[in-house]
Amino acid sequence: MVSLQELGERELIRNILSIIRRPPGLGPCDDSALMPPMDGDVVACTDSVSFERHFPKGMTYKEFGWTAAAVNISDLAAMGAEPVGLLAAVMMPGDLDERPVYDMMAGMDRCAETFGAHIYGGDTKPGQGAIACTAIGSLRGRRPMLRSGARPGDAVAVTGSLGSAAAGFFSMDRGITGDVPLSPLMTPVPRVDEGAALSGSGAVTSCIDLSDGLAEGARSICGASNVGMDIHTEFLPEGDGVETVHSELGITKEEMMLYWGGDYELLFTFSKDKIGSLYDRDVEFSIIGKVTEGDAPHINRGGTRTVMGNGRY
Repeated sequence: MVSLQELGERELIRNILSIIRRPPGLGPCDDSALMPPMDGDVVACTDSVSFERHFPKGMTYKEFGWTAAAVNISDLAAMGAEPVGLLAAVMMPGDLDERPVYDMMAGMDRCAETFGAHIYGGDTKPGQGAIACTAIGSLRGRRPMLRSGARPGDAVAVTGSLGSAAAGFFSMDRGITGDVPLSPLMTPVPRVDEGAALSGSGAVTSCIDLSDGLAEGARSICGASNVGMDIHTEFLPEGDGVETVHSELGITKEEMMLYWGGDYELLFTFSKDKIGSLYDRDVEFSIIGKVTEGDAPHINRGGTRTVMGNGRY
């Protein structure tokens, strides 16, 4: 293997094209990509990951590439869209060997394939170690879920469980023993099927993904909808590894489940009189509180109600 500087951009791109799957339409061979017509409104988003902030100890380059795709696919899922294509701008140090770049692209392509999408193109440039990814998806006739539709009286709910990504990080960072799964941290799974089902239910009034943590997600919905929230700690669905990390390191469960982030679940509000529609869609979720009058989320601990904080880490 040679360094990226020695290899050159054109040869690097040719080698990448031999790794990723060929998409339908026109992929990364011309100045722009050409995607087949989509069924329904087109949804697009962009986000980036970097070695500095998103490459924890123990992560592989393939997992880093997976994460670059997953953070964007999760944003599509939060609106109820299904991914179709990705564009990736890869910025890596010139002295980095070529193999890690191929591993990153393979990880991105694997994540895209898992959710029915393809990589349609991108760019490569020297940089400090980052991938900026754009994801394009289709609503397939469904209405988009926004952050701005929550109303007082709605129920607040979350898919899956919370805190497993934080537990995985702390277990590796502090070297603790115990059965703490690492996959929620290293290969997060966007809730694409759940997002599509929630959007199609007609019951959801607002939605956001939780890659930045439940507290941040709750604040975003409250700000966009001009409402408050009451979230009850006893209703929070505890993820695998949270108890182990709490017992061995003393890190509070609230810190891992509310403030740390890295969980790619969906936080949503819904009209309580339409809960039957959610059950009909076979979505697994936990009701964790309610939407209130006000302008901020509150946490309720056994009857003691306080404004939700920003966390300690």
